[in-house]
Amino acid sequence: MPRSFAAARPGTAPRRHLRRPSSHWLLFALVVGVLALALGIHGIAHEMVGPSWTPGGGAGEGVPDGVGPVVDASSSPVRSAGPGRREVALTFDDGPDPRWTPEVLDVLDRHGVKATFFVTGSRVASHPGIVRRAVAEGHEIGSHTFTHADLAGAPSLRAHLELSLTQTLVAGSTGVTTSLLRLPYASVDQLQGQQLAAARDASARGYLVVGSTLDTEDWREPGVATIVARATPPDGAGAVVQFHDGGGHRQQTLAALERVIVSFRDDGYRFGTVSGVSGIGPDEANPPVGATSRVQGLAFLAALRAASGVTWVLNVVLVPVGVLVLLRAFVLLGFARRHAGRSRRNVAGQTFRPPVSVIVPAYNEEAGIEAGVRSLLASHYPELEVIVVDDGSSDRTAEIVAGLDDPRLRLVRQANAGKPAALNAGLAAARHDIVVMVDGDTIFEPDTVLHMVAPLADPEVGAVSGNTKVGNRSGLIGKWQHVEYVTGFNLDRRMYDRLQCMPTVPGAGGAFRRQALVAVGGVSADTLAEDTDLTMAIGRAGWRVVYEERARSWTEAPADLGGLWRQRYRWCYGTMQSMWKHRHAVGDRSPLGRYGLPYLLLFQVLLPALAPAVDVFAVYGVLFLDPLPVIAYWVVFNLVQVGVGAYAFRLDDEPLGPLWVVPLQQFVYRQLMYLVLIQSLVSGVVGARLGWQKVRRTGVNVATGARSGSG
Repeated sequence: MPRSFAAARPGTAPRRHLRRPSSHWLLFALVVGVLALALGIHGIAHEMVGPSWTPGGGAGEGVPDGVGPVVDASSSPVRSAGPGRREVALTFDDGPDPRWTPEVLDVLDRHGVKATFFVTGSRVASHPGIVRRAVAEGHEIGSHTFTHADLAGAPSLRAHLELSLTQTLVAGSTGVTTSLLRLPYASVDQLQGQQLAAARDASARGYLVVGSTLDTEDWREPGVATIVARATPPDGAGAVVQFHDGGGHRQQTLAALERVIVSFRDDGYRFGTVSGVSGIGPDEANPPVGATSRVQGLAFLAALRAASGVTWVLNVVLVPVGVLVLLRAFVLLGFARRHAGRSRRNVAGQTFRPPVSVIVPAYNEEAGIEAGVRSLLASHYPELEVIVVDDGSSDRTAEIVAGLDDPRLRLVRQANAGKPAALNAGLAAARHDIVVMVDGDTIFEPDTVLHMVAPLADPEVGAVSGNTKVGNRSGLIGKWQHVEYVTGFNLDRRMYDRLQCMPTVPGAGGAFRRQALVAVGGVSADTLAEDTDLTMAIGRAGWRVVYEERARSWTEAPADLGGLWRQRYRWCYGTMQSMWKHRHAVGDRSPLGRYGLPYLLLFQVLLPALAPAVDVFAVYGVLFLDPLPVIAYWVVFNLVQVGVGAYAFRLDDEPLGPLWVVPLQQFVYRQLMYLVLIQSLVSGVVGARLGWQKVRRTGVNVATGARSGSG
């Protein structure tokens, strides 16, 4: 086994809690942080910050008539400049557009005309090469804000970002910045109220606010003739003409542009940029930037491209993920229904009652060992022996067991060597050919052994998984685990049974044929999940492993998040170790290799590993997209989960009340589970060697849960 999935053998490692290396958490936090940052940048860059402010205005100070179209609003009254007679500046808003802007540039190039493009930063982020081409061909660049937002009444920080981010992207794309700004939704000759305040604020930041003398309203697609008529100045006057190269279909704009250029030239008009017709020097309109600003701009562009890539991947991946999750739910329900029908047919005729040896490995189990052993001795089974193997406990475990006066009970003591060694010691001491293995904190119902042994009447069956129940389910953490055991673990086991690919007979209760145990060399200490390793080995050896839901055992689940973390970390890491150890089952075409391992890899490793991305993407959807589909998806997902849970609870004769905690699982329990998985994956990759540990037991709720039956 490669070192990356090796565990210190329980028999040679001290008992200790699993440690969570801080470097692993830093790596995970970095990955999630980068993902969140990428999605945030992508949302902002693609105009998904929610609706823009409605056009401002309102009564108040305005600009004098005839001012414009180029305005310095930093002083009062405002200063302005404009084109002379028969001078025309063609301007284009809302680009760059990957289809229409290059065609506009082609038309301008054919006629040798220079124009001014008022670009939105978000579009520059997506198509920097087009802006670079425009500057290289002698055209002028102006800002149209980052997300085409109305700056009238906008918070100061938002206004600053709208302008500064656009400047950064223009600098990174072209090596120049711009002092020209066209305010969305504002007309220079009608500036007043909040719009005038926005213009003054922009001018204070060094911008010249550029309006237009003629607005073609080509975005309405009124027809080529109408666009040309609206672009034509009266009586040879100068003009700043407003077209659009982005934001919609621009075929009419292109046709009108050809006619405008030809007809204007025939009428003696001279074309120039906004700065050229307004007496502004080109170095003032688009001054070159220094190396530092260029590098900053290039870095921002790279970040936006990476963000777009991440978002694209998530969009592509998350749809099939959602489909797979729903498909899995329906497949589980189908197999569960078939398994339940078979189980009902097999209720009668349980005459297979061979002598049974029950092995209980115990390490520091004084809190629950007495209740567990007494429940075994109270079994309605004609002939059984109970062997408790005390694995070097430092508490009163051995003393308590020794004090239980029953001829069917034997105590075996050994130095601390780990759970696999304790189970093998019990197997060596066992007198019978049918062996039941049960954890020291587990309580059996009176008929559990009877039901657990019954499937072994079939000589092809080598092991039987029981139905593990959570006894201490009074708190929220207990209820979460109770729902998971019934809805997740036991539904999966019904499917595994039907496909003959059972990966795990849990330590909380399972029956084995001694012949099968001997055939695989007993219980291995190669992994931290010795029960999974053993079950996979038995399946690969040709034995069937089945699930018996009537063989109920009650276990004490961790009562706090720390204990739950340690338990699931061991389970998860050990399961991955077992999958790696038995990976060759895929090649030998056994049911475990055909169905079991691929299912575990897909639904217990790969898809859960994507869960952080799903959560971050959900937040992204609420913040930057329409939140209703995200909320609807969440509601549907939880309804499916509750529906599946209700069916699973009905199969197990459980009351449905605890299902109310299912939606709450999405906010704490779900995150804990995928963090455990990610920590396990990182530990495997870096080659962490983990020692054995155990969850602190109280011994209170397990007994209570067993006495109260299925409640």
